[in-house]
Formats: sequence, structure tokens, C-alpha cells
Amino acid sequence: MTAAGVWTIILALAYTAWLVVGGRIMVRRQETGKGGFFVGGRSFGPWTVAFCITGLFSGSSYIAIVELSYRTGISAVWYGVAETVQILLIALLLVKPLREKLVVTVTGIIGDRFGRAAKAIGSVITGLTFPMYSVATTIAFASALHVVTDLSLPLSVAATAVVLLAFLSGGGMRSVGFSQTMNVIMIGLMFLVGVWVLLADPGFGGADGLVARAAAAPEMLVLSNAGVSLIVAWFGTFIINVPLAQAAFQMSMSARTPEDGQRGLYRAAVLGIPLILLGVVIGVAAALVQPGEALPLVAIPEYIAGVVPPWAAGVFFVGLWACALGWAGPCQFSGATSLGRDLGSALNPAATERQLVRYTRVALVGLTVVMVVFALLRTEESAWWNVMAWTLRNGATLAPVLAAFFWPLATRSAALTAMLAGFGAGMGWYAASGFHATDFFLGMHPVWVGMTANLLGMVLVTLAQSGWQLVAPGRARQRGVTAVVVAVLLVMAGAALWPWLVQFGLVGLVMLAAMITVFVAVVLLTEGGGASRAAGGGPDLADEAVPSRSEPAT
Repeated sequence: MTAAGVWTIILALAYTAWLVVGGRIMVRRQETGKGGFFVGGRSFGPWTVAFCITGLFSGSSYIAIVELSYRTGISAVWYGVAETVQILLIALLLVKPLREKLVVTVTGIIGDRFGRAAKAIGSVITGLTFPMYSVATTIAFASALHVVTDLSLPLSVAATAVVLLAFLSGGGMRSVGFSQTMNVIMIGLMFLVGVWVLLADPGFGGADGLVARAAAAPEMLVLSNAGVSLIVAWFGTFIINVPLAQAAFQMSMSARTPEDGQRGLYRAAVLGIPLILLGVVIGVAAALVQPGEALPLVAIPEYIAGVVPPWAAGVFFVGLWACALGWAGPCQFSGATSLGRDLGSALNPAATERQLVRYTRVALVGLTVVMVVFALLRTEESAWWNVMAWTLRNGATLAPVLAAFFWPLATRSAALTAMLAGFGAGMGWYAASGFHATDFFLGMHPVWVGMTANLLGMVLVTLAQSGWQLVAPGRARQRGVTAVVVAVLLVMAGAALWPWLVQFGLVGLVMLAAMITVFVAVVLLTEGGGASRAAGGGPDLADEAVPSRSEPAT
């Protein structure tokens, strides 16, 4: 074990102990209140929300950007820009409406609108995809630990999973709020060490500095070097993910007021900017100083450890640990909330708040095991797990969430069909792509295919079952006709520009855009004909009225 490895182990153990013990102390000092486990008693101030969101999004973005910039240069900055756009859109469009509905999870939205069967299916899919996100980010710290200690990558990820269980099971969302605040402080220390590394080697000026090295590799300074299709996929995925960002919802819904939640999101967007920029420069510098490594998340720790003293390298690596925890902690907790609270209430609608908390703690244990299993199956490529999670979760839940908000005509059977169609189509397309992280069948990202099938299933089954009629002449019909025209134009443009779209990998995105436009047109042009309340919905685990679980019971 290297000296940097010794420092990393010592600092990581001390930091982790503080997260576990300090978190429990802080939780005991505060009254639990209504919904304390799931939404922190709705007591978070704007800075707590800001730290929660910064740890969640900026920490994960930093890891992704460092890896991407090693491969593609400064074009990786678009990943951070896309994620920042997502944060701003959540603040602008969703915080107040979701707070008015007392929403906690995406699967809760689906269940309140489409019943217990839809909630159960959505909960299982959502719950099992969150450990995929957790593994994807945890690989970064596991890679650093592997470099300086020779511990295996799966063992490092397994250790992370156990730590997450230790501090999440005690205080729920309050533990998340405390740990995210500590993570942001630790990430700030990592930022300072990163600046030190850049100034020390290679530096910015001189014949061997960063500027001179970059001039010898001009492709690293091209903003489109990652590829137009991949950059568009980042923006498309993050924008479409806005109504599905369950962990971010849960954090912002924990604020005292909707305004505090919005202010926290805005502050998080600002706090993330320097971290995004540092990630780009660190990755580019590592690629120029230590090029040619197959695994960037192994090459970058080697670069860091070779520049600064061991204790400083330890601080940097524990900062990566904080980034991993900042993303994985909320993901594990939100996934457990879906599995424990939402699946539990679907199977047992009479469950009390105490029972739902117990179900969620059991789910945390289960997701810890799942995360370790995922780590054993595949640990070498974080992008692979992100693609899988996006494809399965977004492909299953996009249409039901949109319909829950905007389409009263949508039926329960349509929601179930949409979820299964999107999940199956996305998984099938990823399988046809050989489960490759970047090279997809016919150049189409599986998430586009899954979401298109998801929307199509919702539209076709609802129109077949609901006894709809065309809306009366007016503004809604005019807008609906406009949407039809736009959809036709998109299809025609896709046919005319097919070779160019194939070349840049944009076929799937155009296909999804056309399907979204069709969905908008159908929502605007149809209304209930009075023939059926939700025809074809059929029995749904039980036909009795199910109390809403959007707000935890007292």
C-alpha cells in the first residue's frame, strides 16, 4: 500500500465515522415531526436544500465529467451544462406544483393516479434502478482506492454500500441532509487540492505547461469532440428526466416552503459551476500528462497521487468518496422509499407510517445487497450502469407521469401497458446493442426507444378504451392541430435527413420528439365522451378506494 493509500484509508474511515455518528446525533437533536423519515419533517432551509442538490448532481457530474474529459477534452463541459439546465427546470416548473400535491416520489404520483398495480410495478423498476446509479458513481472512488491500496473494485463498492446503509437507516431524509452538507464541505477541500495539482503539474504556462500541451493535442479543445449525438443525448436525457428526478424531488420537497426549495435549487446550480469547470480541467490535464490509459478513473488517481504529497492525495480521494456518497446516498434512500413506502402501501394500503418506515429500512438492506451484486457483475465502466438505469427507469415511467399530470383520459390499463412496453423495448434494444455503453444498435440510444414505446403504449391503449371524443372548436383544438402538423413535419424531416441523422446518431431523438408531439396532440384533441370513467382499467389489486400516500401519515 502506498503512503497516499494509508492517508486515504485513515481519512476515509474518520470521515465515514463522522457521517454515521454525527448524523445520528444531529437527528436525535431534532424533532421528527410529520413525515420526518421521508421528507425530513419539511424543515430544510434553502442552504440545506442547496447542499443536498449540490452533493447529488454536482458531485455525480464531477465524476462523470472527469472521466469524460479524459476521453473527449473540454467537450465534457456540456454534460455539466445539461445537468445544470435540469436543476433550473426543476426549480422553475415543478417545485411549487409538486409541493401543492404533497408529492414525495415519482412512483407515488403514478400510484395515486393509476392505482396500486401501477404503483407496484413502477416501485420495483424504480427501486432496482437506483442502485445502478449508485454503482456508476461509486466506481470513481473505488478506482482511486484500487490505485492506492490495491483493494479490488468490487470490494470497494461493497464497502460503500455498507456505509450508505449505516447512516441512511438511522434518520432517513434528515441523515441525507446532514451527510450532504458534510459531503459538500469535503468536495470543497477536494476542489482546493485539485487546483494545487493543476498549478504544480503541469502548470498553465511554460514550454511544458497545460496550454503548450493542449496546443499539441488540439482535439482536446474542441467543444464538439464528444460527438454531436452524445452531447444531444445528454441534453435530451436530462431535460426529459426533469419530471422523473425523484431523488431531487424528495430533497426539494423537504424544504420548509416551496420558495425555500426553489432558492435551494438555484443556489445549487451556482455552486456546481466551479466544480464542473475543475472536473474538465483535471480530466484534460490527466489525459495530457498521463495519456493512453484504458480506464480514466484509474489514470486520474495515478496522476493525482504522483503530483501532491500523500496527505493531500488522501484529501482529494476522500473528496471523490464524498462525491460518490453525495450521489449514491440519496439514490439508495430514494430507491428504498419507492420499494418500502410505495410498494409497501400498494401491497398493504392500510399500512401505518411506522410500518412504512420499517418497510423502507428493510428495502435499504435489500438495495445494499443489490448494489454489491451489481458491483460484482460489472465494475469497470460507470457509463454502462447509467445507460442501463436511464433506459429502464425512464422507459417505464415517463408516459405515466406525464399522463398523471396532463391527461385525465388515460386509463389504468394504458399505464400498465406503457410501463411494460417501455421497459421491454429499452431492455431489448440494449440487448440488441450487445449491452455496449456507447455503441448502440442502428445508432439509437436505448433510452429513446424505451420512452417512445412507453408513450406509444399509453396513447394507443387509452384511445382504444376510454370512449373519447374530439374537443370542441377552440384554443385547445388549434394547439392540438398545430402539434399534429409539427409531428408530421418531424417525420418528413426525419425521412429527408435520414443519412445525416444516422451519421450523427440522432434518429432515436427525432423519433422520440415526434412521439412526444403526437402525445401532446392527443392530450389536446381528446376529452371524455362520458361512456366510461377509465374504461378497461379493470380491477387493480383491489377495487376499493385507496387513500393517497403522497403525504406520509402522521
